[in-house]
Amino acid sequence: MRKATTQEKFWSSKFGQEYVSRNTFDPKELDQLYISYFGISRSRLNKEFLGNLKINNVLEVGCNMGNQLALLQKQGFKNLYGIEIYPEAVEQAKVHTRGINIIQGSGFNLPFKDSYFDLVFTSGVLIHTNLKDVKKLMKEICRVSNKYIWGYEYYHPKHKIINYRGNKNRAWKGDFCKLYMDYFPHLKLVKKHCLKYLNSDNIDEMFLLKKGK
Repeated sequence: MRKATTQEKFWSSKFGQEYVSRNTFDPKELDQLYISYFGISRSRLNKEFLGNLKINNVLEVGCNMGNQLALLQKQGFKNLYGIEIYPEAVEQAKVHTRGINIIQGSGFNLPFKDSYFDLVFTSGVLIHTNLKDVKKLMKEICRVSNKYIWGYEYYHPKHKIINYRGNKNRAWKGDFCKLYMDYFPHLKLVKKHCLKYLNSDNIDEMFLLKKGK
């Protein structure tokens, strides 16, 4: 049996409950949050990155309560799946969502066949994975993706640890798009967008990669 990482244990603990309590589910509130941070809504970013793609099914790794999936559903995407390590977040997701398949589990051991999904994505999940483990997580994401890998993560040109709500070794920022392509050369960059916060010098990055033959 695979041993859980330190970060998996952390997010399965009381801190996972606190995270659930802090986060909104309402897709409209999610859009307003992005507008307050960057001056652009998450819906607009979704359309810019995915609007012209043919996507039959989608998996979010680390979906929490499913708010990102609910927003995609509102925008017309079908066959949506999510996997989340914290059990109560999964239960909350089942209460708030309709027609979205959300299960409890780890991104390090995805219970799906190779190349099962047209699109696999994370939103603020790779940042909570230690660099020594992130390749394993990315490998699983690549394995179950048939076409596209989509990411939204904290950005910095050099991988560095950051303080996360008073906790050490629980969050990092870096160039996760480049890490993907360094680890898996068959991935090709389709699009990326750096998002600078309106009230600070911090930057997030959204990127879309495509699997090559």
